[in-house]
Amino acid sequence: VQLQASGGGLVQAGASLRLSCVVFRGIGSSMSMAWFRRPPGKEREFVGGIFRSGDAVYADSVKGRFTISRDDAKNALYVHMSGLKPEDTATYYCSARAEPGLPSSATAYTYWGQGTQVTVSS
Repeated sequence: VQLQASGGGLVQAGASLRLSCVVFRGIGSSMSMAWFRRPPGKEREFVGGIFRSGDAVYADSVKGRFTISRDDAKNALYVHMSGLKPEDTATYYCSARAEPGLPSSATAYTYWGQGTQVTVSS
């Protein structure tokens, strides 16, 4: 399974951005998928994820501002980010796991994309 994330960029605070993640050579529709991010100088942290059912969960820091969705026909995962803040600046990673559930620990995920940089200026 190979994942490829895209859509990052430099935006001003308050702007919106959508990240995409495409799953290659895998059974993406059968997996739980999640977004993580690594802020500068910090550990990778859970942003949110989406179950195979389509239900999503979010970290408190992004709840109400970020929306995660998936299109299994396109083997794609998305996160729409609105009301971006400078503290959202990070490298964003998509991930997937074949097991059920959406743990917040990065070690629970087997498959990872390469990361896409999001920078939010104040």
